[in-house]
Amino acid sequence: MNQRPGNQLFDAYFTARDMREVFCDQGRVQAMLDFEAALARAEAHVGLIPQAAVAPIEAACRAGHYDFAALGEAIATAGNSAIPLVKALGKQIATTDAEAERYVHLGATSQDVMDTGLVLQLRRALELIESDLAQLGETLSTQAQRYVATPLAGRTWLQHATPVTLGMKIAGWLGAVTRSRQRLQELKPRLLVLQFGGASGTLAALGAQALPIADALATELHLTLPDQPWHTQRDRLVEFGSVLGLIAGSLGKLGRDISLLMQTEAGEVFEPSAPGKGGSSTMPHKRNPVGAAVLIGAATRVPGLLSTLFSAMPQEHERSLGLWHAEWETLPEICCLVSGSLKQALLVADGLEVDAERMARNLDLTQGLVLAEAVSIVLAQRVGRDTAHHLLEQCCKRAVAEQRHLRAVLGDEPHVTAELSAAELDHLLDPAHYLGQARTWVERAVAEHSALTA
Repeated sequence: MNQRPGNQLFDAYFTARDMREVFCDQGRVQAMLDFEAALARAEAHVGLIPQAAVAPIEAACRAGHYDFAALGEAIATAGNSAIPLVKALGKQIATTDAEAERYVHLGATSQDVMDTGLVLQLRRALELIESDLAQLGETLSTQAQRYVATPLAGRTWLQHATPVTLGMKIAGWLGAVTRSRQRLQELKPRLLVLQFGGASGTLAALGAQALPIADALATELHLTLPDQPWHTQRDRLVEFGSVLGLIAGSLGKLGRDISLLMQTEAGEVFEPSAPGKGGSSTMPHKRNPVGAAVLIGAATRVPGLLSTLFSAMPQEHERSLGLWHAEWETLPEICCLVSGSLKQALLVADGLEVDAERMARNLDLTQGLVLAEAVSIVLAQRVGRDTAHHLLEQCCKRAVAEQRHLRAVLGDEPHVTAELSAAELDHLLDPAHYLGQARTWVERAVAEHSALTA
């Protein structure tokens, strides 16, 4: 594979291999050559160039014929990748058919080649991302149902709140994945479009045959023909980048939750273990959340890259200087980071290790305080909200001060026992009885996922 030296050390960790192949040098060059081959076929279809010229052009449109290092050196002078590539393409064709060389790149401009080549790459990137998202959604759906009734401490402001379930937490991750899948489906018609405008966007060089050629070219590439060229209207690319940013952020949320649940002090949910995974160079006992680190890392890096895309939007006139150039490596890198995050998320979600007993012990760390709201709500219906709240607040303070379980303190409080029986208190202080609509949220998230997948 033709990649720049020195940039592969972290690829296996942060980037999925199949996505890096889409955006490696060979992937970029082949996508541009695919445009040139399709352009020749389209122009022959409408009679602008001889049909005999198509085969020699197509034969030369194979990335393996070209020296990527030489192209890279030439870009430094030419200012973009299409100019030296088209020159090299012409020379390659001329070795077998000098006549056919005359018809290469006819009526197109460099940005047509590069932007349409990028769209072809993004189409493949989309397929990879959608496939991984669908698989991740299916895995999360299974896990949410598996742990639909497994209680653990809800945490607000990083403190124990009221009980939730692990299934409910996973359903939250699932819902974000489903929404991202929906967004990708919605944007596809806007993103997967041809770029073909010629020098200044008018296609004047092709005269009356411009629109028939554009239509035929779009058909050849299985892209939509947009209402007009979009050389300096970059909203399509930025929209896609924005959705990728949302995906990265949602996966970062998943990673953050997992890493916190893996903390020694919590020890409730873990990434799957494997030989050599998550160890320390000096501490033999360590089990680090290495998958979650990728998810959090991507969620941290992608917003900065996305800001570059937004900053590059106000492109001047019909063709941009510098702002367009700022996009070239930015959107591909976002795709690569999201791909790596997805691969790690799949590994983490599929192999979750859950310690339900530890969850139960942690729920009782505050000796019943996490269920104070449950008691207060019922008591309020009998003695009034303010009275109930004040009474429970005092009982909680006493429980902390005396290092006693809230159940014991409530059982000693006459104002409480006058209203609530021992059986009622036992019921109210059982986390399994204060899970609200957790099961409903799981069922809804699973149903929405299933509807999208069907």
